[in-house]
Amino acid sequence: MIAPDPTGRALRDVLPSMLSAMGVEGFTDTIGIPPCRNALVLLIDGLGHELLREHASDAPFLASLQNAPPLTAGFPTTTVTSITSLATGRCAGEHGVVGYTFAEPGGGLLHPLSWTARSAPSGDDERASMLEKWPPEQVQPHTTVLERAEAADVDVRTAVPHHFHGTGLTRASLRAGRFRGVRELGDLAAELLDAATSPGPTLCYGYHGGVDLLGHIHGPGSVQWRLQLRQVDAFVQMVAEQLPPGAVLGVVADHGMVEIDPTGVIDADSDPALQEGVRLLGGEVRARHVYTWPGAREDVLAAWRETIGDRGSVLTAEDAVEAGYFGPVSASVRPRIGDVLAIMRTTGVVRSVVEPGESTLRGHHGSLTAAEQWVPVLLTGAEGP
Repeated sequence: MIAPDPTGRALRDVLPSMLSAMGVEGFTDTIGIPPCRNALVLLIDGLGHELLREHASDAPFLASLQNAPPLTAGFPTTTVTSITSLATGRCAGEHGVVGYTFAEPGGGLLHPLSWTARSAPSGDDERASMLEKWPPEQVQPHTTVLERAEAADVDVRTAVPHHFHGTGLTRASLRAGRFRGVRELGDLAAELLDAATSPGPTLCYGYHGGVDLLGHIHGPGSVQWRLQLRQVDAFVQMVAEQLPPGAVLGVVADHGMVEIDPTGVIDADSDPALQEGVRLLGGEVRARHVYTWPGAREDVLAAWRETIGDRGSVLTAEDAVEAGYFGPVSASVRPRIGDVLAIMRTTGVVRSVVEPGESTLRGHHGSLTAAEQWVPVLLTGAEGP
């Protein structure tokens, strides 16, 4: 288990380091980016440091860039949290996107990917939009790194899937700059290279989710996953070979991934011991936020510890905050963290009724194992600003 270090090298340092390397005042490079005029940051969803090392033969170009120590993703190791950490330069306890799902003021669970909420413990999968009830700019009110860059006259661009336009997560995390919606790898490559050849200074953030998707469905290391990784490796090499002098490409990930056997999981929807005293159950399979009814926390803590045993770590919110898992935690964010947290070492806690789709996946992330926590930072290009 790799606990995130709020003062160590982390994913949240990437954009400030890039801007510092571009000579933009007010930013510090803690990663070691070569001086550059234009910077491209490409996030490969789900490509953990250990996965890349284990499958270097499928990604020889990316593996050849794996020279620096990995970064920590932060906690929990989930896409919505990591992207917000990357975009704001802050830990989850500050920016407030504390999990795959987490408590919202109306008594339900916010699902940041869709910015909807579902009341629990109902198995009804109907979700109501929260864009007006709990606006993204209220959930995550801090100025983003992209907004700061834009204010410093940097040409800021986001080359992400076209259907991300105007979503709650985009408004919370990636607000600023020019939205450049892409559909396929050709679109993404064209946008990255257009930014690289711009007169500058230009900062372009790009995203690809195929590795993560196939890892969830088939498992990391599966044939399908490895073939996708080979495509991504060829894609990155193609972009890198066309970089002009003065442009740098940084490839990072938001988390790694582990495979668990769906037949060996703990099902919170069928185990009464995990339901007693529980008001809401958020988070995801590998990292659960457990929200308790008043007066029930100690009983819930004991029941979850007994059920999970050595398969995970069950602790109170106070213990997690004191350990620095979420970094500095603001008063407005504290209620979003579960009263009890279940952070899994092996297997996971599924919800077969409320989360039928997620419960059948083979690949998961969210916890603090090295395979989930460590992410690569792969650099190429530059040779002067």
